[in-house]
Amino acid sequence: MLALVGGALLLASPARSECGCLWQGSFADVAGSASVVVAGTVQERRGNAVDLRVEEALRGEPFRDELRVWMQTRDYCRPPADEFPPGSRWVMALQRIETVPEDGFDPGTPNQSYGRAGDYYLSSCGGYWLRYRGDAVTGNLVDGPRWAREVEMTPVIMDLLRAFLRGETDAAALAAASREDPALGELLLDTKAFLRGQADDPP
Repeated sequence: MLALVGGALLLASPARSECGCLWQGSFADVAGSASVVVAGTVQERRGNAVDLRVEEALRGEPFRDELRVWMQTRDYCRPPADEFPPGSRWVMALQRIETVPEDGFDPGTPNQSYGRAGDYYLSSCGGYWLRYRGDAVTGNLVDGPRWAREVEMTPVIMDLLRAFLRGETDAAALAAASREDPALGELLLDTKAFLRGQADDPP
């Protein structure tokens, strides 16, 4: 349960003034407590929700291949849905909605609500999402500044994030990779793309 904070803290930044939650940490800190961690592509926006087509379940097992992910409305501590346009790819650490508050869902305005039981929501109280481009991720991955969404970093290869989520490596390895020379990071991406192309070529 996200803790509520006092009025002085609520005025400290725009992100916090909207909902009043405490920062839970970067992606590496919060992924372990999520219901599921998935990589996917936004299909469309529906009010304060987006439909996310799951490309890969990285942790946990979502019930469907397409998830409705509920975003910010009222004072819910979530990011705005328009920050996740159709066609964009993300890694998201999501919480499953088990119960809906009494005033959380109005059938008259189904696209502006808390969400439905069985769907998921994305919190803004930590680094719960990463941008996913090519074969790498960026964002508030590890040891990032509080409330920062776009963090200057070298893109981290998705295979390393997968290994972290499987418990095969640690946050220190993620941090080291995010501080690599950008040219080296590009070289690694190019090399992986080349090797995939070689594997796809007929003998």
